[in-house]
Amino acid sequence: MNPLKLFNRQNELRKSLGGFRPRMYRIAYSWSHDPALADEVTQEALTKALRKLDQVRKPEAIEKWLFGILANCWRDHFRRQRPMEDIDDWPMSDDKTPEQQHEQQCLVDTIRAAIAKLPEGQRQTVTLVDLEGFSYAEVSQILQIPIGTVMSRLCRARKALAGNLLQYKSRPAEGAGRIRRIS
Repeated sequence: MNPLKLFNRQNELRKSLGGFRPRMYRIAYSWSHDPALADEVTQEALTKALRKLDQVRKPEAIEKWLFGILANCWRDHFRRQRPMEDIDDWPMSDDKTPEQQHEQQCLVDTIRAAIAKLPEGQRQTVTLVDLEGFSYAEVSQILQIPIGTVMSRLCRARKALAGNLLQYKSRPAEGAGRIRRIS
């Protein structure tokens, strides 16, 4: 390949990496529920991608390649953290009252809480397929698991999410009995 074309292609790929950062952060945040950790993992993945940019053979496959790096950085983070705490056991708290939140934000919080209750593998699979729109085959490559495992995790995750969301819907709103009309 012509060195000038190679240089231009690498420059284009380098510029395109920044466009993936918001999606990568969203995925990392949905896995970690910690803004600082999500930012750290995203930054680490982008740094590794920049260093290994010359390995990209097909520019159209850069998305799968990047999210594969993100999944590996997520695993590496836990390998460095021994002993490991289960993030599903972390208390989820929200300082805002229902009166302060907009209806859309309530819906987002409910869905995030329901996703947070899922085991890590199911959470990763459902966020990649349902939130980011990756195919089963792409998720299989990103997470380095068989496609059958992707399908079974996704099926279990969706059933658990449906159950979790129905539980939230059937609960009375917090503070509903305490609201008083001021005359």
